[in-house]
Amino acid sequence: MYYTYVLKSLKNNKFYIGITNNLSRRLSLHNKGRVKSTKSYAPWEVYYFEYFNTRKQAVSREKIIKSWKSREMIEKLKFNRSRGSSNSIEI
Repeated sequence: MYYTYVLKSLKNNKFYIGITNNLSRRLSLHNKGRVKSTKSYAPWEVYYFEYFNTRKQAVSREKIIKSWKSREMIEKLKFNRSRGSSNSIEI
């Protein structure tokens, strides 16, 4: 299983979008400063995620979300998820 995820920095409210096959491990790496592009903005929280059967599907969704230029569009993801999506796991 692969995840497309959106992290939100608790330091400055920036978003980071990525993919992984282990969401809890990846969040830990971000928060420990082991990811070069995010270490300056730690700590992070998982803001939103979706899961997919293949890496190709997750990458495709990541590209779609990254193509959005509006922060408002990313913020709507969480609102829409709370209105019926079943993509939830314990992290």
